[in-house]
Amino acid sequence: MEPLDLPPIAPHECEAAAGTARRIVENVRAAVQVQSRTLEHLIVALLAEGHVLMEDYPGVGKTALARALSRSIDCQFARVQCTADLLPADVVGTNIYNQREARFEFRPGPVFANVVLVDEINRASPRTQSGLLECMQERRVTVDVHTHELARPFVVLATQNPAEYEGTYPLPEAQVDRFMVRLSLGYPDLNHEVAMLGDHGAGDRVLALEPVVTAAEVLAAQDTAARVQASQPLREYLVRVLARTRDDERVELGASPRAGLMLLRAAKARAMLYGRGHVEPDDVQALAQPVLSHRLVLAPDALGVGADTVIADAVAAVPAL
Repeated sequence: MEPLDLPPIAPHECEAAAGTARRIVENVRAAVQVQSRTLEHLIVALLAEGHVLMEDYPGVGKTALARALSRSIDCQFARVQCTADLLPADVVGTNIYNQREARFEFRPGPVFANVVLVDEINRASPRTQSGLLECMQERRVTVDVHTHELARPFVVLATQNPAEYEGTYPLPEAQVDRFMVRLSLGYPDLNHEVAMLGDHGAGDRVLALEPVVTAAEVLAAQDTAARVQASQPLREYLVRVLARTRDDERVELGASPRAGLMLLRAAKARAMLYGRGHVEPDDVQALAQPVLSHRLVLAPDALGVGADTVIADAVAAVPAL
């Protein structure tokens, strides 16, 4: 099947979209100490209409980074603090009977915001976690056979702590696969941590952030990213990287076709950030680990090997264009 013909991107469109991204990056950096590569991956996911899973130890800034991004965009923000007794209706909404008008009314849940922070998602029950599947994949919610469209732009920023498992419910593969990228912030280096103590000693700097871009600007940047060109050889190169993960003896479940679609969309957004109207192998290589690592299932006998190692080996083994 031939790919759809997309209208070419004018230089001013690419520059406008990159300018939108730069304003968000500068605003977030004013409040949160974060590595440039991590912040780039976060912005790529936003512009590629993807969702983000931030997985790391407590206290490294996962929630602060999500809040800083949400406050940088002039959109509606909602936060869901997950607990074991959280119900799907608490997230997606429910029908409430209006006695005055003698009819049921739909009360939307927090997922109807533009930016939704789902804090400690692995503390929610599997039933509640599954309530996020439809909204993350199809940007809509079905309640009592009625379908409700979600706002645009729409992005879910979920956090989880991989170190504490008591009272948690590991995300199933189908749920994890809905996240475009998985980020790990890690501990800051000495200089950044010293600067953080000085910056945040007087209070929460995230609360002082003001929006720097509008919803319309984000939508325009997303549209521009979607129209970035990916040549036939580039798509073949990407598929060969995916196939390499499937053929690896250390992997029980390799990267799926959906993983390839996510990687291509992310690569388009990264190319746009660097002022290009076409994807290059560098874009695929730079995003392979954050997009693919959480989608691989390693074989039981692959002791001492991580998904990042498998992906790095696959990228190194497949020749670029």
